[in-house]
Amino acid sequence: MKKVAILIYGAVAYIIFLVAFLYAIGFVGNIYVPKTIDSGIEPSLFNAIIINLVLLSIFALQHSIMARPKFKEWFNSNFSQAMERSTYILLSSLALILIYWQWQPITTKVWEVENTILSSILTAVFFLGWFIVLLSTFMINHFELFGLSQIFDNLKNKQTPNPKFQTNYLYKLVRHPIMLGFLIAFWATSTMTVGHLLFSVVTTLYIFIAVKYLEEKDLRKSIGEKYEAYQKEVPMIIPFTKRKQ
Repeated sequence: MKKVAILIYGAVAYIIFLVAFLYAIGFVGNIYVPKTIDSGIEPSLFNAIIINLVLLSIFALQHSIMARPKFKEWFNSNFSQAMERSTYILLSSLALILIYWQWQPITTKVWEVENTILSSILTAVFFLGWFIVLLSTFMINHFELFGLSQIFDNLKNKQTPNPKFQTNYLYKLVRHPIMLGFLIAFWATSTMTVGHLLFSVVTTLYIFIAVKYLEEKDLRKSIGEKYEAYQKEVPMIIPFTKRKQ
């Protein structure tokens, strides 16, 4: 029964992730969803900035703390190891849902592209960014990344092996194509408001800081010389830059 409960828990966590991911496209792109980055009652500028920074900080802290090896060790020593990735995905998704729910719009326009062709190109680039995010997860192991392999292996009394170091397809272009996709999606817009700009700037800074000073440090420690060589050969996030990251 415990293994079945873990299976259900992981499946629910994955479904919530899918909903949060799809909603993110509408939220950032101001399309198809009831609450977007630029919709809702606009409060005072000061209140909007403070609330939005708090929301983004909650996501950043959850995302960074739970991704660290020490937290994973603590979690695995107190709970089932099969639940660790699903729990991370679930809480990340809930943090995103909190952002969608409580985000305060600041609708003053920074730029607006009125040319129809250029606007259509930016929209296409926006969707390309999200496609890169999703595609990049399958270029490594989508089901392991989102905890599904772990819960199914646990049901079959198997131990999920440690993730293999892979540099397939887009991972030969940049070391973190998922993050590249997010950056493209966050910045490709024909109408940039102050609220959207705040979101894009803060998430961009977080991505570069967290990847360079936290995730890459953990990867060098766990993979070793192979990853160090990979760092020298492939840019971190920006394609076609040959300097060491």
